[in-house]
Amino acid sequence: MSHHPFNLEHHFLTRRQMLSRVGMGMGTMALGGLMGANQAQAAIDGTNPFGVRQSHHEPKAKRVIHFFMNGGPSQVDTFDPKPMLEKFDGKILPSVLKTERPTGAGLKSPFAFKKYGQCGLEVSDIFSKTAAYADDLCVIRSMKADVPNHEPSLGLMNCGDGRQHRPSFGSWVTYGLGSENENLPGYISMCPKGMPTRRTKNWQSAFLPSIYQGTYINTEDTEVDKLVEFIKNGSLDLKQQRRQLDLLYALNENHLKQRQNDQQLDARIQSFELAYRMQMEATDAFDISKEPESVRKAYGENDFGRQTLIARRLLERGVRFIQLWTGAGQPWDSHDEILDHARLAKDVDQAIAAFMGDMKQRGLFDETLMIWGGEFGRTPAVELPTPGANAGKQRGRDHNHYGFTYWMAGGGSKGGYTHGATDEFGFAAIEKPVHVHELHATMLHLLGFDHSRFTYKYAGLDFRLTGVEECSMVKELIA
Repeated sequence: MSHHPFNLEHHFLTRRQMLSRVGMGMGTMALGGLMGANQAQAAIDGTNPFGVRQSHHEPKAKRVIHFFMNGGPSQVDTFDPKPMLEKFDGKILPSVLKTERPTGAGLKSPFAFKKYGQCGLEVSDIFSKTAAYADDLCVIRSMKADVPNHEPSLGLMNCGDGRQHRPSFGSWVTYGLGSENENLPGYISMCPKGMPTRRTKNWQSAFLPSIYQGTYINTEDTEVDKLVEFIKNGSLDLKQQRRQLDLLYALNENHLKQRQNDQQLDARIQSFELAYRMQMEATDAFDISKEPESVRKAYGENDFGRQTLIARRLLERGVRFIQLWTGAGQPWDSHDEILDHARLAKDVDQAIAAFMGDMKQRGLFDETLMIWGGEFGRTPAVELPTPGANAGKQRGRDHNHYGFTYWMAGGGSKGGYTHGATDEFGFAAIEKPVHVHELHATMLHLLGFDHSRFTYKYAGLDFRLTGVEECSMVKELIA
């Protein structure tokens, strides 16, 4: 199976191996910041773990942004209207599936739906700004996951596996496509006020070389020096830092001679080198004060708006994969009160719509794959009060992995199209169900990869993002 470039054990060198070839001439890494690191490294040995590489077929998408509604947004309150819930509001549904917590009677949506665009897509009024781009949305109303629990579902959605330690989707993408700018991380996860549930495991590289792991940014801070911690060295200039890193490399290389394949030390070396190079470009990329006031207002002057504008600036500069989380923990986890979805949607709807319009204006929409959704959906039935948890609350929804909604836009996805359906109450996917692995296979196809051949050999096995079970990409989702 070694005939294909993405079916080799170590087709690309780890950063430690790359630096080993460079030897003590690490000054060439600084040269990469001036002439382009791809060319600088190619001048050394022709190999670069971040170099832009050839995919299986011509990609439709060059970059990815994932708007992650962590906690689980309710499909029946956003993009999957269910009129039957009006009839069964306060009544026991004919079919109730087992979820994490007990559920009771049907709960109608407190939000109004209306049709948008030439396609007539029905969307809740809490996402009215995003709905203005209905003819660009590829809405999947028949998503399904494996279990109704946050941690394994986050693992499945982000890494293709809810139980095992596996590389994240962003790590696979940067491993497969490389980066178009080596002065910035190829893969960035932004989340204000802390980390989501499962923390760094959501953007881990696992057994892939550690250079492909995601870089976390807390977007709560608005000043660039605080947003990207230690972006500037207050005591040393770039030449002095370069000499310091050369010495540090020599010490680390001596240490590694006795401890081969030390992934943690490898990652530390990489982080120092990236931090050095980022001083030349990150300060500018993260500084949204350079944007016109009208643009900043269009995105919204809240945490999500700021980080979405930063994401646009990063994508323009060649960052390959960006994930934008709503907030720390699991904010969309509305067990107590589904009206909370209105507040949450208000925080993200404006920014998402502004981003889509901005990418269209800049000619980047068609080659940027945009994804929206959470780790699962929510039940159409009310969650029953439990002592000490949500006692006295009557409008909360439990987790629901049986049927939920995702949407894609741009990047070769089919705009103005709605795929599949849940049952008449929105509990389970019954028409054209799409498992998370099938979503991943489709996304990989849009990025130029055949998921079944996009593998990495580890511990004697060929691993892939989409697991070992048979699955295929969904052709109907592709334009």
